[in-house]
Amino acid sequence: MVLQSEKNTATFIHLSLLTKYFIPFGNYLFPIILWNLKKDKSEYIDHNAKQALNYQLSLLLYVVVLLMIAVPCILATVFNNIAFNTLITDHALNITRFDFSGNIGLITTGFVALFLIAMIKITEFFFIIYAAVKTSNLENFKYPLTIPFIK
Repeated sequence: MVLQSEKNTATFIHLSLLTKYFIPFGNYLFPIILWNLKKDKSEYIDHNAKQALNYQLSLLLYVVVLLMIAVPCILATVFNNIAFNTLITDHALNITRFDFSGNIGLITTGFVALFLIAMIKITEFFFIIYAAVKTSNLENFKYPLTIPFIK
């Protein structure tokens, strides 16, 4: 039997992931603090806190890997195709040899990785809200594509 206070705490753990928009690393700090305060008292809170933290750690890993793909692809394409013998006249910057046709695959890979990062961030917001609603209804919610770092 799950108490009302346990249900509220578990729901708040999921909602505390949204603090990252206001406080840097709040999406890690607040769930860890709440989990450490209540993990021994309730299995329901323990399960939900682990789910929330594993989801955030998984997303961090996915975004870092995608950034490691996107940034070099885009920078390599830009630096290979823009000649730096620019001419500055009348406060205007003239760039010559602006041609990306030779690296279309590389630039596409970079922009697809950036698009995937954007989609991860958008779906993250909705999954957090959905998890909070499911948790408040006493349903166990498991975030999709989550790596179980904390067991």
